[in-house]
Amino acid sequence: MKIEGLKIPRVVIAGPSSGVGKTTLVAGLAAALVRRGVKVQTFKAGPDYIDPSYLTLASGRPCRNLDTWMLTPEAVLELFARGCEGADLALIEGVMGLFDGHGGGDDAGSTAGLAKLLRAPVVLALNAGKMAASAGALVHGFHTYDPELPLAGVLINNTGSPQHLRWVTQAVRARTGLRVLGFLNRNPELTLPERHLGLIPAAERGALEGFMERLTAQVAETVNTWGLQGLAREAPPLPSYEPRLFPQEAAPTRAVIAVAQDEAFTFYYQDNLDLLEAHGARIVPFSPLRDRDLPADTGGVYIGGGFPELYAPALSANTAMRWALRRAHGDGLPLYGECGGLMYLCQGLHDGEKLHSMVGLAPGVARFDASRRLKLAYVEMEAIKENFLVPLGLRLRGHEFHWSDLESPGPERAYQLLSPVRRREGFSRGHLLASYVHLHFGTHPQLAQRFVAACRPLPAA
Repeated sequence: MKIEGLKIPRVVIAGPSSGVGKTTLVAGLAAALVRRGVKVQTFKAGPDYIDPSYLTLASGRPCRNLDTWMLTPEAVLELFARGCEGADLALIEGVMGLFDGHGGGDDAGSTAGLAKLLRAPVVLALNAGKMAASAGALVHGFHTYDPELPLAGVLINNTGSPQHLRWVTQAVRARTGLRVLGFLNRNPELTLPERHLGLIPAAERGALEGFMERLTAQVAETVNTWGLQGLAREAPPLPSYEPRLFPQEAAPTRAVIAVAQDEAFTFYYQDNLDLLEAHGARIVPFSPLRDRDLPADTGGVYIGGGFPELYAPALSANTAMRWALRRAHGDGLPLYGECGGLMYLCQGLHDGEKLHSMVGLAPGVARFDASRRLKLAYVEMEAIKENFLVPLGLRLRGHEFHWSDLESPGPERAYQLLSPVRRREGFSRGHLLASYVHLHFGTHPQLAQRFVAACRPLPAA
């Protein structure tokens, strides 16, 4: 059944490059609008887990990822429309520079490609910290580069003085005619903290003391949020699409999937969890750092990515949880580890200083080294061994994002990577699947269904 003509107010906040303050601006806009009573749904373009944690905190609703390279256009439209249910407005944060995506040949995976698919107006966030009149040339180039892109306004970040703001604003208006919707002054107190994988996740709240309050107040004062809301309402109806990922009616709950969620494990696509629930799972969080056992009636386990290298001593010291996961595996429960989950499930984790014992279900030692080259890439792959999640021979698209490598991984590999390089990846044995590759379950309708079907069912009432 085709869905046609949905009218959802929406706007994309993009940038000329990474590091211009997109996350800060979108978080501030979301919080300022929510303070005014607007129900805001945030989205993040591309395969990012950390930026969405700030947008979730700002909006009070789980931020969702939209990726036009990993997902089909219809899947993106379905996930976007479903995510916007109950919201008044959608704010979409771009990824990297406006036109940066999977490669240089087309706009797959780019913010521009997503904006065109969603028919959403784009506001360019400009870091004006080291320019004045040149801002006009820069914005002019982005405005004219793709005539099909609905670039509709500019937000100016990192202004140094009222005079600096005037120069930048005059240049942008004179060269492009675009609206300048507001600005943020240079302020070290509005800079988000970072570490080796980017921003520090918002779950680590100590780094955010007072930050959101200061940011919200600043945006409310210097950004035209009413104008931005009006721009979002000008977006035309969405293209028609046929939903294929979520069932028309959610399946009855038939299994508990325990999901690792604490400071060490925070990297999950919200839509992955929603898809599991829609196909019959009850999602119950647990902490590998603190809990001594898995939740009651656990029928399957999902351990996502995060920063296990920062918590390796504590993860190793919780021997009760490590034994609980071994027992679950021995009982035939499906265990899925993704990136950080792989690192936790293997024999050991070297955090750069010391080797720590981990769960020991997958072979090899994960060695973290921030001086190595970061593995950051979209990947195409094929399942070379049947497992509970991915059928043999199925080709998928995913994403890698890690500083560690797995040493002595053993012969029971899960996938053959086809691009950007050919190599074997991951580990699969029985009901255990672990890999550095992050999968969005919207990539293929079977993934969530297969995971739930493999879980031990809840006991009869």
